[in-house]
Amino acid sequence: MRSEGAEVQVRPGIEGDLKALTELYNHYVSETAITFDTRIFTPEERRPWLLSHPVDGPHRLMVATGDGSQRILGYATSSPFRPKPAYATSVETTVYVAPGAGRRGIGTLLYRALFAALADEDVHRAYAGIAQPNEASARLHERFGFRHVGTYREVGRKFGRYWDVAWYEKDLNL
Repeated sequence: MRSEGAEVQVRPGIEGDLKALTELYNHYVSETAITFDTRIFTPEERRPWLLSHPVDGPHRLMVATGDGSQRILGYATSSPFRPKPAYATSVETTVYVAPGAGRRGIGTLLYRALFAALADEDVHRAYAGIAQPNEASARLHERFGFRHVGTYREVGRKFGRYWDVAWYEKDLNL
C-alpha cells in the first residue's frame, strides 16, 4: 500500500520490535480508554506478551512499518480468548495504530495480514472487545465481517469514569 509517498510493509513481529511496541501500547495506556491497562509498562514487562505471539500458530503478532523507515506504524494480534482448553479454537483480536498514523488504511492492512496468517490455523471464531465510544474501530471490525453481539455496560473504570465495551464476533470458517 502507498501511504503519503512511502510504502507500508506488514510482517510478523520480532523481539527487536519490543521497545517500539511497548512505547506504542503505553501511549494507549496513558492517553486513552482503548485499553483497560492503567499503568505503563517497561519493555521487559511486555516481553512475555511478545513471546506469546510466535510466527506460527493461532496467536500472532503482525507489525506495520513504513514512512521510509522501519518505524512501527501499528500492530495487530490474535491472542487466547479465554484460558480454559475448550476455548482454544477462539481468539481475541486487536489493532493498535501509532499516533499520527490513523486514517491511512494501516488497520486494514494489519487485519488483512493477520486473518491471512490465521487461514490455515485451527481457529473457529475471532472476538474483539471495543471500548466505547470508538466508531473507527467498530467500522474496521464490521468491514472484516465482525458483527456486534452485545455490550458490557460500565465494565471498566479508568480516568475516574466507567466505560462500556462492545463485543464483536467473526466466523473464521468462511
